[in-house]
Parts: sequence; structure tokens; C-alpha cells
Amino acid sequence: MISRYNRPKIEAIWSNENKFRIWTEIECLIAEQLGILGIIPKEAAKDIRKNAKFNVDEINEIEKETHHDVIAYIDNVSNYIGENSKYFHHGVTSSDIVDTSFSIQLKQSSEIIIDQLKELIAELKKKSKVHKNTIMIGRSHGIHAEPITFGLKMASFYFEFKRNLKRLEFALKDISICAISGPVGTFNTIDPSVEQYVAKKLNLRTEDISTQIIPRDRHAHFFSTLGIIASSIERLAIEIRHLQRTEILEVEEFFKEGQKGSSAMPHKRNPILSENLTGIARYIRSAVIPSMENIALWHERDISHSSVERIFSPDITIATDFALARLTDVIKNLIVYPNNMLKNIHQLGGLHKSQNILLALTQKGLSRQKAYTIVQSSAMKSWNSKEKFEDIIRLNDEIKKHLTEEELNKVFSKDNEITNIEWIYNNKLKIE
Repeated sequence: MISRYNRPKIEAIWSNENKFRIWTEIECLIAEQLGILGIIPKEAAKDIRKNAKFNVDEINEIEKETHHDVIAYIDNVSNYIGENSKYFHHGVTSSDIVDTSFSIQLKQSSEIIIDQLKELIAELKKKSKVHKNTIMIGRSHGIHAEPITFGLKMASFYFEFKRNLKRLEFALKDISICAISGPVGTFNTIDPSVEQYVAKKLNLRTEDISTQIIPRDRHAHFFSTLGIIASSIERLAIEIRHLQRTEILEVEEFFKEGQKGSSAMPHKRNPILSENLTGIARYIRSAVIPSMENIALWHERDISHSSVERIFSPDITIATDFALARLTDVIKNLIVYPNNMLKNIHQLGGLHKSQNILLALTQKGLSRQKAYTIVQSSAMKSWNSKEKFEDIIRLNDEIKKHLTEEELNKVFSKDNEITNIEWIYNNKLKIE
């Protein structure tokens, strides 16, 4: 991942240094259990633990000749171990080391992403509580519908990302797998207790049936989950972008002192962070299809999955972490304009009360069809003439036959715009 979109902690997980460090720990644990079983001398296992070292540059040089990264690694570490290197990588195959290490790297990345996801959820909860009663217009198809509150809007995202957290925690469990079963997964050359020993030491679960590799449906589940999270990120980013449009301006990304919005137009304050998140979300989702295509491999294994995983696994996990961190910062520093929200509600002169009038008429005995026709006629007149809907309704002779002035006052009262917000928060949302 380019430096513009990464954070050092998660980037370090995908470094060669960390990868070979994990490989070395797995190899040492394998030797330990083989020593316990008496398959190799215990002193050899201790010697491997003590002397197993590696040098990334040296491994890269050896690989130029071997064209096999695991063999290059084994040769390099063996040089440091010395005589007992003949017991190093005993009875296992490359995939045992590579796939178990891959599980650990995904697990390490997931834990960072989960922590960041929790931070975002906390910020969304704060915004939802603070703006519980901040009235704004709700929109369907991009058109004014009926009032909601900004807090309720944020609560929708709060619960969406809580669902994403559960999904990711489940996916984390699914990819936290150890598979050390030897060539084609039969345990012919490695005692099954080795897999159990290593898994316990690394806080992983053992694979059910590993063939020679960990089945890639697990990884497809994980990257599909990141794809869903990316879509949630984009949904929230697009909401902010829409609400920041000049003619709406109900919220705005924080604009730092010295920040510039346009090289040509000094007045510009653009929602660049949310736009950036929309783009990153597209990139994260791009891993979903290849991760699914990686499931279908030849027989007990091939390496058609390897190249694509080497490319997208670091990039997609790093991008997800970055996107969540950026979105958390956007929500934390989001500027909210309640006065603009109120102004926009009344922009159409009370048209958002059309259903309230409709319901009031049906409660007086009118059929829904007739009431709808009466109200729609007034609404279209208001829409086309720009006259206040409330004024047109009050002058409508048909409506005056059924609704008193007092009843109309009650319908158009600002006090009843979100009558059940407390109930929603206390019973539906349970946001303390």
C-alpha cells in the first residue's frame, strides 16, 4: 500500500521481517513438540529455539537461485542453526508454515481493525446521543419526506457498524486457523499432536480437513466481511457528502486552518475526506471477487491463490484500517448546522405535513383515496406555485368541512414533528 493510505502499526504486520518472525516461531514450536515426542532429540529442539535466526536480505539473495521463498528461508535459518538444522522443518511442507503464518497475520490485522471499528462506533454513539432531538428533514429518493432527527440518522449507522463488528469478530474466528498436516494433509510425515500443540501455543484452532492448505472459503468470508464494512463506510461517507452540498449545508467536514479547497477557487470547502472514503471503499470491495475465486483450487492444492493473496491481503487490510480511522476522525470533528436543518425543513412551506393531513382526514371518516386526492391536489399546487402548503390547506374548502382551525393548528405545530423519539431511543435503540 502506498504511504498515503497506510498506518505504521498494521503495515508492520505485512513486512517480511514480521512474516519470517512468525515462520520462525512456528518452526520452533514444531521442533519443540517433535522433541517432546522423541522424534527428534530434545537438545536439537532447544538448539533450534536458541539459534534460529534469519536475515531478510540473505533470504532474498538465496531466493534468486532457488526461486522458492520457503526453501530460501529454510536454507538461511539452517546456516544459523548449524548441525541440528537437519531437524529443522522436519516432516512438514511449505503450506503448513505459510498458511498458518497467513492466519496469524490476518488475525493481527483483524484485531487492529476491530479496535478501530470500536472507536468509530463510540463516536457514532456520541453523535446520536447529542443530536437525539436535532430536527432535520428526512429524504427518500433525495426528495423531502418527513422530519427525523440527526441523532436518529446517526443511530442507524451506529447499529450498522455494530453489526459489522459482530461480522468481523465471527470472520476473525473463521480465519484463526492452524494447519500442520504435511503433504496433501494426511499427517503421514508429521504427528497430529504437533498441529494441536502449535495451535494451542499460537491461540489458533486446528483445521478440520486441510488438504494441503487451509481451505480458502475461510479467507473469502473474511474479505467479504471487509467488503461489507467498506460499503457501510461508503454509505456514511455519501450521506455526509450530500448533506454538505451548498444548497443543503446541514453538516460539514471540519476545515482546518490553512487548508485549501481548490487551486483555482479560494472559497471552496470540499468534503474531500468523505470523497476519499468513497474511493477507498471501492478498492476494498475489489478483493471480494478474487478471494472467492481463490476457493476453487486444483485437487489438494495449487498456488493460483498465492499471488493474488500476496497483493491484496496487505493492501486491503491496511486500506480498511485507514478508512475506518479516517471516518472516525470525520465523525468526531463533524460540524452540524441545526439552524440550516430547520430552515430546510420549512423550505417547502409545510409540505412535509402532507401525510399528517391525510391521516387527520381519514380519521374524520373520509376514504383514503378521497383524502389522498384532496391533499395531493393542494400539495401539487404548493409545489408548482411555491405558495406555502399550510396556507393552501387552510384555504381549502373541502378540508375546512372536516378539520377545524384548532385541529389544523395541531397538525402544523412544530411540537409534534417527532412524537416518538423518546420511545425509539428508550425501547428500540436502547442508547443510554
